[in-house]
Amino acid sequence: MRKEVCSLAFLRAVFSEFLATAIFVFFGLGSALKWPSALPSILQISLAFGLAIGTLVQALGPVSGAHVNPAISIALLLGNQISLLRALFYVAAQLVGAIVGAGILYGVTPVNARGNLAVNSLNNNTSLGQAVVVEMILTFQLALCIFSSTDSRRSAPLGSPALSIGLSVTLGHLVGIYFTGCSMNPARSLGPAVIMKRFSTAHWVFWVGPIVGAALAALFYFYLLFPNSLSLEDRVAIVKGSYEPEEDWEEQREDQREERKKTMELTCQ
Repeated sequence: MRKEVCSLAFLRAVFSEFLATAIFVFFGLGSALKWPSALPSILQISLAFGLAIGTLVQALGPVSGAHVNPAISIALLLGNQISLLRALFYVAAQLVGAIVGAGILYGVTPVNARGNLAVNSLNNNTSLGQAVVVEMILTFQLALCIFSSTDSRRSAPLGSPALSIGLSVTLGHLVGIYFTGCSMNPARSLGPAVIMKRFSTAHWVFWVGPIVGAALAALFYFYLLFPNSLSLEDRVAIVKGSYEPEEDWEEQREDQREERKKTMELTCQ
């Protein structure tokens, strides 16, 4: 566990999550600002959020996986895909990144265009129960798309994960904005709420709905639809951050053989 946390690759990944979430929140919320000359449309906001996440998955996916969402990180932990410490560090980085992104947007936006900085709220007489279910469904489809489009076990052509995930986010916003402003991401909801100091009594909806929805998607995908054939020992090792796939062991053994071979050749000379 300590070995994973102290590695340079891990630190890069955590910073990547911070940076990606800050950028995502800046562009996503920025598309929903109340400019006097032209109020944003539902399609504009949906496309902006989708394009933002697609761009970040393409750019920073190889570094950290580009979760950019605490609900997704928690779901991947539940699905035995990342370690506990990685999930905790990712979630912390995402939350801080969202606050920073919202803060930068607040600072560069004229007062007359800020509005409420797109703080999530219940719209059109949506009840708390309805809002939770909607957020669960929206995040469920997003999480399923992420898991399937990035699954290295799949042999069939996957297309572009960045495009697929971006379209999934766009789809969620096209429907969800009418109900809750569409969160699907606790960090996206926290950032503007902190900057604007506007925590409504329904703020918990934007945590419970996405986290439960993504967790259900992880259970369905990783344990029912496409289960991993891992032993209990391997699953515990993944959570601890000490798991090494058999392929890695084979590579290490091959490297060791090569090193011994070179040493023997030098000795014979």
